[in-house]
Amino acid sequence: MRERLQHYINGQWVDSEGGKRHEVINPATEEACCAITLGTQADVDKVVAAAQAAFKTFSKTTREERLALMDRIVAEYKKRVPELAAAMAEEMGAPVSFASTAQVGAGIGGFLGTMAALKNFNFLEDNGAYKVAYEPIGVVGMITPWNWPLNQIALKVAPAIAAGNTMILKPSEECPTNAAIFAEILDAAGVPAGVFNLIQGDGPGVGTAISSHPGIDMVSFTGSTRAGILVAKAAADTVKRVHQELGGKSPNVVLPDADFAAYLPSTASGPLVNSGQSCISPTRILVPRERADEAAAFVSAMYSATTVGDPMEEGAHIGPVVNKTQFDKIRGLIQSAIDEGAKLETGGPDLPANVNRGYYIKPTVFSGVTPDMRIAQEEIFGPVATIMAYDSLDQAIEIANDTTYGLSACITGDPAKAAAVAPELRAGMVAINNWGPSPGAPFGGYKQSGNGREGGLYGLKDFMEVKSISGLPA
Repeated sequence: MRERLQHYINGQWVDSEGGKRHEVINPATEEACCAITLGTQADVDKVVAAAQAAFKTFSKTTREERLALMDRIVAEYKKRVPELAAAMAEEMGAPVSFASTAQVGAGIGGFLGTMAALKNFNFLEDNGAYKVAYEPIGVVGMITPWNWPLNQIALKVAPAIAAGNTMILKPSEECPTNAAIFAEILDAAGVPAGVFNLIQGDGPGVGTAISSHPGIDMVSFTGSTRAGILVAKAAADTVKRVHQELGGKSPNVVLPDADFAAYLPSTASGPLVNSGQSCISPTRILVPRERADEAAAFVSAMYSATTVGDPMEEGAHIGPVVNKTQFDKIRGLIQSAIDEGAKLETGGPDLPANVNRGYYIKPTVFSGVTPDMRIAQEEIFGPVATIMAYDSLDQAIEIANDTTYGLSACITGDPAKAAAVAPELRAGMVAINNWGPSPGAPFGGYKQSGNGREGGLYGLKDFMEVKSISGLPA
């Protein structure tokens, strides 16, 4: 079992002040695979002082200096791909083939998209009687999740560097090693001491300390809506900027005349990717009532053909979900759908036949799901799809929007017809015949899916202050 017991503070690996040991459980074996130290308020106080001191100089760096720094980060990052992939496979269950491509690649994409935005960013806009300046915020606290760990780290760290901020990262204690490697990458790339800092910890400890700290100017959080509310409350007393990417319950609106063979595989596969552990997973597949049986058969064939297996082995299979808590929650939702009268088409709550331990969920499809069922309202975060029937396209849109979330949505069918539906969906992102975000496009949602945007130009602006200057000489 590896040990990553130190924090990265002010350019050095240092021991925690009063922290406690935490063991990370491999979801495929249910055995400990890594140990970290959960940080303390004293650790956060120390790192805030380092970040504040570094801000005085890093905030004055030029666009060219920051671009050169990120170029070096990307180069160092590429050297560590096998280690990053192996760590994610072992700690959160993403199979190494998927981890080394999609998971690691998403982190690189976050940097490349930010760099493209920075190259042409106008830091001073001339509006005639006044000018608008974009300036760094200060010290940014970052709290990131386990499901797409490097993606979420990069979508915060890259714009923070590009804007001239300094930062403190608290990654998920469920999947911490990739973040420790990331810190080594930034150190090797020559990020100045104090600009980037890493404290391992949990939400109630380090997360709360970051959110409430008066020396932190912004907190950027990605995770559940429940946890996001706690972050916002903790941050309220210091009136810092709170930037949140939260939960989702994404619909997949299948148009009445959609060609299933041509379009449905690319959208219905969403809940299988990453074992369904994506906040934008389009689990609610809305289909015309007269085609509900056809859709159930089509999607069930896809899911029953999907295999599960050891995440440390190469292949196209899916791995386990991250931990026992998630495992029990997903199985509970599956059982609730059975109890409430939905038809189980494939899958179910039992372990797959080829495994006898680990937090594996069978790829599962339900038909006959109605909007009042728990499984239609709660975020599943597992490889589970629900077929829901509609009688008219207007009703489909109503069902799609009938959720407290509004992160994303997808539409399956003729793109020309889908274009008329997209404006009616109350979601921050709408994808036609796809379910993932477009590179560089603003990522974020409506309603209880959060506030603010990440990625590209919009993500860069969210990590900056806006200052108006008037009375300047002509």
